[in-house]
Amino acid sequence: MPDRTLTVGLTQWHATRDVAANVETACAMIRECAGADLVLLPENGLMLGTNTEMRDAALSVDDPEIGALRRAAKAAGSAVVLGGFKRRSSGGVRNTALAIRADGEIAGGYDKIHLFDARIDGRSFEASGVETAGDRPALLRVAGAAVGLTICYDVRFPELYRALALAGAEVLLVPSAFTRRTGEAHWELLLRARAVENSAYVVASATVHGGDGADDAFPTHGHALAAGPWGEVLADLGTAPAASRVLELDLGAVARRRETLPVLRGVRPAAYGVPAQIIEID
Repeated sequence: MPDRTLTVGLTQWHATRDVAANVETACAMIRECAGADLVLLPENGLMLGTNTEMRDAALSVDDPEIGALRRAAKAAGSAVVLGGFKRRSSGGVRNTALAIRADGEIAGGYDKIHLFDARIDGRSFEASGVETAGDRPALLRVAGAAVGLTICYDVRFPELYRALALAGAEVLLVPSAFTRRTGEAHWELLLRARAVENSAYVVASATVHGGDGADDAFPTHGHALAAGPWGEVLADLGTAPAASRVLELDLGAVARRRETLPVLRGVRPAAYGVPAQIIEID
């Protein structure tokens, strides 16, 4: 029997522009995972629209929609991470992963550092036009575990995950609204890579497209996924329109992997800051 475990609720649903309906779904997911140490909700799970629509629908932490999630967390007896929601603040709109304690109180949050500025299949996603980037990693301590907070597009920047692992993270959260096109090619690959590189669990909740995606602002990939510290897939929720699964993570496995393959002890940041030598072959 594992000495140290963390139970995590992995969730997925089809998010729309209907905030009230999405909040109801989020609360239902929390209830389904009641008793888990931590329940992870996906990025943009409360409202998935165009950048402008999501900016205009941004919430503050004092709004009733957040209050509903806080009450759901308390009723479930579980801490909850609301993966990236558009948060209105004095510094503009942020994409924030909000950590809610099991008593319903807000513990803090992480503001997404890497904003999604990309062109996919001729469509422009310029999140920096409506959001302000964060500038500081965040480590959550829950049920004796060290848990790193990240959001979606962050997963393409391994430096952030290495920094969190070096700070002690045993579990890395990646709440996401990954586009269907990039998800089909890269989603599982990126998540498993971050797990292997850091000998850590990766848990990634997700939004999913609605059937043919015709009514979606953009179709998202789904496949909420958890990977172990050896890179093995522990769960994949496929394209279910609403699904959850509670996973028991053996934290001892992280320690064992880091002892037998001590990658983190071999990191040499001072060497990486030196300009590369140029070796001429021609």
